[in-house]
Amino acid sequence: MAKNRRSEPLEKEEKRALNKQNFNKLFGIFSYIKPYKNKFILGMICLLFSSTTLLVFPFLAGKLMDVASGKPWAINSVNHIAIALVGVLLFQSIFSFFRVFLFAQVSERSMADVRLSVFSKMVMLPTTFFDKRRVGELISRITSDVSMLQDTFSTTLAELFRQTATLIIGVGVIFYIAPKLTLFMLLTFPVLVLSALIFGKSIRKLSKQTQDKLAEANTIVEESLQAIHVVKAFTNELFETKRYAKNLNETVAIALKTATYRGGFISFVIFALFGGIVAVMWFGATLVQNGSMSVGDLLSFVLYTTFIGGSIAGLGDIYSQIQRAIGASERVLEIVNEEPEWESASNESARLKGEIVFDKVQFSYPTRKELSVLNNISFEIEEGKKVALVGPSGAGKSTIIQLLSGYYKVQSGNILVDGQSVNDYPLDHLRSNIGMVPQEVILFGGTIKENIAYGRPSATEQEIIEAAEKANAMEFIQRFPDGLETLVGERGVKLSGGQRQRVAIARAILKNPAILVLDEATSSLDAESEHLVQQALDELVVGRTTIIIAHRLATVRKADTIFVLQDGKIVERGTHEELYSNNDGVYTHLSKLQFQLN
Repeated sequence: MAKNRRSEPLEKEEKRALNKQNFNKLFGIFSYIKPYKNKFILGMICLLFSSTTLLVFPFLAGKLMDVASGKPWAINSVNHIAIALVGVLLFQSIFSFFRVFLFAQVSERSMADVRLSVFSKMVMLPTTFFDKRRVGELISRITSDVSMLQDTFSTTLAELFRQTATLIIGVGVIFYIAPKLTLFMLLTFPVLVLSALIFGKSIRKLSKQTQDKLAEANTIVEESLQAIHVVKAFTNELFETKRYAKNLNETVAIALKTATYRGGFISFVIFALFGGIVAVMWFGATLVQNGSMSVGDLLSFVLYTTFIGGSIAGLGDIYSQIQRAIGASERVLEIVNEEPEWESASNESARLKGEIVFDKVQFSYPTRKELSVLNNISFEIEEGKKVALVGPSGAGKSTIIQLLSGYYKVQSGNILVDGQSVNDYPLDHLRSNIGMVPQEVILFGGTIKENIAYGRPSATEQEIIEAAEKANAMEFIQRFPDGLETLVGERGVKLSGGQRQRVAIARAILKNPAILVLDEATSSLDAESEHLVQQALDELVVGRTTIIIAHRLATVRKADTIFVLQDGKIVERGTHEELYSNNDGVYTHLSKLQFQLN
């Protein structure tokens, strides 16, 4: 849920100048309101009528007092004026209802469109975009930033219009009713405003310090609870409690100092504000006494002044809200305006053969350009063959797969699939022909059926069942009361490691890719689970080009070719027997190390 920050001071990075350039950023979001422009215009009309109708209330209230005291007016009946006042409130209430209702329809639907636009653009962006940003930051764009914009279009802009109209019309009316009293009242404003600015700045600074300290204390709670097993393992429960207590005491000290300033400010405001009211009432009373002003006009003046004071106070908050909204619109439009990886689904449906060629490929990640991950690497994989990539961590094994899938572009060299550069394939067509069974299987929080069908959403239930059977997954699925409709929990936590692997294999079988990547698919499993998963993998690799990434060399012995990588280069290649016969080779060295560890 988005945090309501209306009463909080602006952060330094949130401040925006209210100029034409920044307003254009905010108005960029207005394109999402265009489909609902008729309701928006009707809502603005209702807002205009509700605001102006309410401003008639103080005028009629004053005339009610004048007529009651015997001063003649166009309507000389107190009852009729009272009915007119009730009529004003009724009309204002009706217009306010339709204003809120119409703006809610516009803001809810248009901001849902914004959220959908942002999310649909996010999932279409290249991997390099996500390398540079945290997931929490991106989620904040869809949640907090869009909620801020929704609040702006449903409430803040309406309030800006209403408060501005109230201020301008109200000041004009009181100048007309009592010019002398208006000028006298305006003389008291500078003192109040200047005092409020001085006190307000100090209070905002202390409030910020309190929030920062509380955030530090909350961080201690979050870290301690997330790492509770570590805390208990080192018997540091008391240490963490003392650390939290220290932060809380510092927070309380700053909060009490803030309360002292706030108390002084409130006391001053009460004295100065009501003192100002007393002064205005005194001056107004003298004008009434000498006949320069009627009692009704004085009442109207006081009511209009109350409206104007509320508008001035509200405009400060609205100013902060608009600044935050401009910042939110910047962050949202930044994503919306990003270039996607591909625009729409390709029409190509032909299955690839799976012949792969890496030709003198040189590559560094965009976020670490100074570090070369692959150094002039070249190799070929024939259609339908099973090859393995082995080597120490950081050798470039996973990078090869990411480049083959088109997640990144190579700096030099070329990658060919079936004799054609991967850059020439539509990305969705290329990736639809590549299937992966990773070491850490990530499942979505739906049912087993939905997770298997993720490989091909259009698959029938019978096809899903067949894929599950080939993956040796039906064996455990049938033991669940709900079968395929069993919920797997967030990230698949309700399933064991072996069960998750078999669901991932079923997903890959259903996708039926031409090229299969097995990334340490059995490394974290117990012997029984590994046996079942390996049986499923043996079924999966038939008739397709298979690339196995492995640290455990026992899993790659059946590969047609093993490529040994080190420091971004292929240092050895051959079958298991050929490589192991080289006593001084890297592969033999890695094999002996694993044998010693085992």
